[in-house]
Amino acid sequence: MLKHLTITCSDMIHDIKLSCQIPEVVEAIASQKIIAEVAKEVGIQIEKAELQQEGDKLRLEKKLIKAKDTWEWLKKHHLSLDEFEELIYNQVLSNKLANHLFSADVEKFFYQHQLEYLSAATYEVILEDRDLALELFFEIEEDEISFSDIARQYIQTPELRRAGGYQGVRRRHEFRPEIAAAVFAATPPQILKPITTPKGVYLIWVEEIIQPQLDDELRQQIISDLFSDWLKQQITSMDIVIELDTDINNLQSQDKVQKQA
Repeated sequence: MLKHLTITCSDMIHDIKLSCQIPEVVEAIASQKIIAEVAKEVGIQIEKAELQQEGDKLRLEKKLIKAKDTWEWLKKHHLSLDEFEELIYNQVLSNKLANHLFSADVEKFFYQHQLEYLSAATYEVILEDRDLALELFFEIEEDEISFSDIARQYIQTPELRRAGGYQGVRRRHEFRPEIAAAVFAATPPQILKPITTPKGVYLIWVEEIIQPQLDDELRQQIISDLFSDWLKQQITSMDIVIELDTDINNLQSQDKVQKQA
């Protein structure tokens, strides 16, 4: 059994190729280069306070409470302190460029796509038999049984059964198209007539339709979505040359030198 294993940069690139992740890696690299170039063109400047704030945010997200936690996280991801600072810088730069390019477009986009930001709180049970679903639907309408009773009887997953089939609050795009049409046409609280899909027959209780509010969270989400679409368009319009074989050959040469040393 192996007691020592050396993994080289060329090994990692080869594995990325075999796992078919090259397109995602190329897109990430191209995105960062585009962000850096455009940010330079429009004169975006980064302040130390912004870097500190973003660094604190990242450490909070990763639960890096103590200095030891941060060093262990850096070691796990093979990042030096300089590379960690570069990671923070790139994130701040990306956020500032996104706001620079699209903050003025948020209100217009929101009102043009307001229906897409509607959300609904729903409960659901998926059945195999449409006749049974219809029978249960009419029983609910006649107050002969409650939706929670149906959930306890027909949902197999323990956690979902205990929650009465609650699906949380979801936006239109998070539902199947045929289900979204019925859910957002409902007048809550309302039980929907069974909906047949390839996955099964859905019995859905619509508890609430929630009107969208353009708060800070949604504002940033819209900016992020617009920025992401813009980046993809930039990448699609570019001729990207990938000199992967040359890079691997160089890395292999470096690996040989290091092994000889």
